[in-house]
Amino acid sequence: MNTGLLLLRVLLAALLLGHATQKLFGWFRGAGPTGTGATFERWGFRPGRQMAITAGVSEVIGAGSVALGLLTPGGCAVIIGTMLVAAAPNSVNGLWAPLGGCEVPVVYAGLGVVLAFTGPGRFSLDSALGLDSLHALGWSLAAVAVGCVAAVAPLLRRRAVLRSAEGASL
Repeated sequence: MNTGLLLLRVLLAALLLGHATQKLFGWFRGAGPTGTGATFERWGFRPGRQMAITAGVSEVIGAGSVALGLLTPGGCAVIIGTMLVAAAPNSVNGLWAPLGGCEVPVVYAGLGVVLAFTGPGRFSLDSALGLDSLHALGWSLAAVAVGCVAAVAPLLRRRAVLRSAEGASL
């Protein structure tokens, strides 16, 4: 089980780092902060460039925490919150990615929830530093709750921006 958790953590972290570097540096055929910011603007996340940078930095923080297995519930909360916000623009297309849906961020958020409840396993800094108590049920529930609550403000702001734009176009 510990080896499986390590592999899961590394895989999720690598994928999140890929997404982050697309936003932050334009790597892996990404648009960088300016291009991603323009997309974020269209989605109602304003100011777009700053929101793209915030999303990228959040992905790096969550990925780093999960990869190292360090303060894992906190890293999971960051991943959950960031991915809930990321799912919003494509949720109108349903779940499945080939149809333009929100499948990828939903899967990443789900993996964040799973790791919040399982903990990072023995091959982690949490374990090495004796922080195993961070993986009690209360911390797991707190990680999920904090991630969900953190997503509320940017989603409400996006909703207001989209409604305002809708009203201006009438």
